[in-house]
Amino acid sequence: MKPIPVTQKLSVAAQLQPDDFQELSRLGFKTVINNRPDGEEASQPGTDAEAAAAKAAGLDYVFIPVTSSSMTDSDVRRFAEAIVASDGPVLAHCRSGARSFYMWVLAGDVDVQGFSDDKLVAVASNIGIAPDASRAWLATHRRTGKPDVKGFYDSRTGSIQYVVSDPTTKRCAIIDPVLDYDEKSATTKTEHADEILGYVTDEGLTVEWILDTHPHADHFSAARYLKEKTGAPTAIGAHVVDVQALWKDIYNWPDFPADGSQWDRLFNEGDTFKVGTIDARVMFSPGHTLASITYVIGEAAFVHDTLFVPDSGTARADFPGGSARVLWKSIQDILALPDQTRIFTGHDYQPGGRKALWESTVAVQKHSNPHIAGQTEESFVALREARDATLPMPKLILHALQVNINGGRLPEPESNGRRYLKIPLDALEGAAW
Repeated sequence: MKPIPVTQKLSVAAQLQPDDFQELSRLGFKTVINNRPDGEEASQPGTDAEAAAAKAAGLDYVFIPVTSSSMTDSDVRRFAEAIVASDGPVLAHCRSGARSFYMWVLAGDVDVQGFSDDKLVAVASNIGIAPDASRAWLATHRRTGKPDVKGFYDSRTGSIQYVVSDPTTKRCAIIDPVLDYDEKSATTKTEHADEILGYVTDEGLTVEWILDTHPHADHFSAARYLKEKTGAPTAIGAHVVDVQALWKDIYNWPDFPADGSQWDRLFNEGDTFKVGTIDARVMFSPGHTLASITYVIGEAAFVHDTLFVPDSGTARADFPGGSARVLWKSIQDILALPDQTRIFTGHDYQPGGRKALWESTVAVQKHSNPHIAGQTEESFVALREARDATLPMPKLILHALQVNINGGRLPEPESNGRRYLKIPLDALEGAAW
């Protein structure tokens, strides 16, 4: 018995014998998943013997029998849920370890971000799967509607920017790019946007879309800058006009065009488009703001500030135009997506000092997010509103919205050649300090 690490939490192995379970416990494993049906060959001990050995060793035991041609959505969901539910490392096994590895891939990269095909093939090789065989399996199973997703974390604002690409055509979309801004010196830079452009060049990608999920309150959008560099069209949800109208009054800009014309396309609920060959659609997801949308690109959903990774709950709903009750309804729409759908959130604030995280799945959110699991609409609204009442406004909200409702355009230079931001005083009455 030789556990092969796949992630920090999951290892796979070939067929176990009852004597192996005590050693697994000694190694720190907490759960064993058996993916091998009984009766495949006479030498295997069978699930009853394994379950007894696991109990004697103090291990949780889960039996999810599959074959290479019969891994159902229900099987995959149970596999993902068993990993999430375990309070420590998990060992999954079958005859050789291959089925358990493939189950993990189908479960949607439960514990990791950014596993490329090359990295998956390397792990598969460690298990004993020939590279040609694993590549063929991935081409058939993993890549159907599955984009490559690269996240870029901005530690200053806790924001995550994404490049979402079709591995077949090398075409991509950029989602929620950040224009660097230092409020102390009122200095702007393009370091994060240039890092994205560098990645696009290094990977040989062609930018098809520059997408905003909503006008952000905690960072400036780099959409305009990236449009100038790439020529790609920009897009946002059609209800941005409602946000523009609200903030147009706050900034006292009577001549501001609150018609969404700052973007090349305004998306409505249910609109579709493509990233390369991968189908994409738009979900209207208000609550955090009046204009928030979710992009579902293949089997990946970019949910902006509706959900965070599970240990961080959900986003606030107390900005002008926000609503906790509307946010709950938007969350339920997202959770109605298939359980394996990868969820990519717009922010992470690293609770407890942990590393930044931004990927989960629908199944993981249902099981592990304390703002969702066991909550009703009423309890969520009470929880969300009570928490929001204690939160100060983002420090850049009044700086950022005047740029972001304008499609990422900075104010026009005045007669001396300098640009000036406009900060309305006492516009957010009742905000916590």
